[in-house]
Amino acid sequence: MTGSDRSSNTPPTSGSQTQSADASSKWWIALVAIVTAIAIALIGTTAGAVLVVITTLTLSSAGVDIQPLSEILISLVMATGLGFGGVAVGYLRYRGQSIRYVGLHWPSLRHIFLALGGYISSFILAMSAAVLITLTGTEAASNSAAEAGRANPEILLFLIPASFLLIAPGEELLFRGIVQSTLREILSAPLAIVLASCIFAAIHYFSLMGAPRARLVSIAVLVLPTLIFGSVYEITDNLTVPILTHGAYNATLFSILYLQFAWSQRAWKYISIWLSYSE
Repeated sequence: MTGSDRSSNTPPTSGSQTQSADASSKWWIALVAIVTAIAIALIGTTAGAVLVVITTLTLSSAGVDIQPLSEILISLVMATGLGFGGVAVGYLRYRGQSIRYVGLHWPSLRHIFLALGGYISSFILAMSAAVLITLTGTEAASNSAAEAGRANPEILLFLIPASFLLIAPGEELLFRGIVQSTLREILSAPLAIVLASCIFAAIHYFSLMGAPRARLVSIAVLVLPTLIFGSVYEITDNLTVPILTHGAYNATLFSILYLQFAWSQRAWKYISIWLSYSE
C-alpha cells in the first residue's frame, strides 16, 4: 500500500470513530439527565411522604384528633409545599442557581391569555379522555382526594383555593421548573415535555385507588393535561403560567366534584325549573 493510499484511507476511519464517540457521549449525557430528573421527582415525593408521616405521628402522639380535612391540609403543606418546594430549592442551591432558573415572574397579558388557552385545552383533553373511557367501559382508578370529598364535600371547597395556593405552585415548581428544565438542558423541547409529563403522572400512582391496571389508565389520562402545562411553560419560560393553568384545571375539577357530591339534586332541580321557563 502506498503512502497516498494510507493517507486517503485513514481520515474516514478516524472521522467515523469520532462520530461514534460523539454519539455515545450524547446518549450517555441524555441518559444521565433522564435519571437525574427521575431521581429529583422520587426524592421530592419521598421527602414529602416522610414529612407527612412525621407530622401525623407527632400530632397523634400529642393527642390531636386528626380529621380528614386535617389529613389533606398536612399532606398539602408537608408534601406539596415543604417536600416538593424544599427539594426544588435544595437542587437550585446545589446547582448554584437562583429562582430565575425556573423563570418565575409576573405574567404579561400575553401570558395570561396563554394560561387561559392552556386551561381550556387541558380541560378539553381530560374530558375527551374521560368520555372515551366511559364509552369503552374501561376501568379507571379514583383519586384519594375525590374519595375524601365524596365522604365530606366541604373538603373540596378547601381544595379549590388550595389548587392555586399550594397544589399547583408546589407541583409546577418541582416538575416543570426543575424536572422539565433539567431535561430541557440536554433534550429537545417536545421530548423534555413528554418525559416530564410522564414522570409527573407516574408519581401519582400511589395517590390513586384501584387495581394496578385502573391506576395505569388514570395515569395515562393525567399525562394529557400535563402536556399542556409543560407546553405553556416552554412557550413562555415563565413558571407562573403553568401554575395558573394547573391551578384553574384542578379548581374546576374540584368544583365539579363538589356539585356532584353535595349539590347535584338541588342543581338538577334548578335546571329543570329553568328549562320549564325556556320552553
